[in-house]
Amino acid sequence: MLAGQIINGIVSGAMYALVAIGFSLVIGVLDKLNFAHPEVFMFGGFVALVSITVMPLPLAFLVVFLVGGAMGLLTEFIAFRRFGSADAKITAALASMALGLIVTDLVHKWWGTEPMPVTLPPGWLQNSQQILGVSVLNLQFVILGVTFTLMALLHLVLQRTAMGRQIRALAESSTSASLLGINVKRVTQSVFFISSALAAVGGLLLALRGGAASSDIGLTFGLKALAIMAIGGLGDLRGAVIGGLLIGVLEALMFLFGLGRLVEMTVWVTMIAVLMFRPGGLFSGGMHNQEQRV
Repeated sequence: MLAGQIINGIVSGAMYALVAIGFSLVIGVLDKLNFAHPEVFMFGGFVALVSITVMPLPLAFLVVFLVGGAMGLLTEFIAFRRFGSADAKITAALASMALGLIVTDLVHKWWGTEPMPVTLPPGWLQNSQQILGVSVLNLQFVILGVTFTLMALLHLVLQRTAMGRQIRALAESSTSASLLGINVKRVTQSVFFISSALAAVGGLLLALRGGAASSDIGLTFGLKALAIMAIGGLGDLRGAVIGGLLIGVLEALMFLFGLGRLVEMTVWVTMIAVLMFRPGGLFSGGMHNQEQRV
């Protein structure tokens, strides 16, 4: 029972981490908070609802990834490009919030306000494996595999590619990056594309796991992801991963010990406890020492 709940917690935490990484990437590199990010996560579930009925699951993953990335580019263009000055951060954040509300309203107009069922494709995903006496769904393996693969790829992009070096340079100083000949506009677009694409895939995974796409999930997951980002350290990708996994496991243990009614408090109590002792979060280096980042 304990092992099973820990596995469930790790699965939930991995999805939390995907959303928190997107928040952390934007704030760590660009020092901006994208309030439309949770709605991209939510919309990924609805793209999954449509795509998995007409195409194989791997192709549906790709479609959701690209749609999420496109939404990130749209967010950057509408909500952030026009408000690029340092004194317009609040305006940009409010513009992104407005864009997120528009996305939610469009989803309500098209699919309604009730959760829409998402059916797993027939096949081995619905089967389970016995590991050390614990029954683990193949879907859980897929969620963990996809999540940690994306995290590893993001690490490789940041560490091993020219774009990653440019992203890290931009995180240090946009002025210095520009003087070095870096195309700041293109790198900014790349950051928004990557963060939103990861969030959309997280929405797909949650829809598959929960069996439904819901327009309310962006708010609940989004607020948790913000708290997880604070727990891990603003702008720190490693902190986002560890914070997400920590909250997922703690919530699972709350259910195990009969405290399910208090589970929604877990992330907030943990955040307060962490920030009381470490106001900068568990890791407070942001993107500025990327050699240690996930």
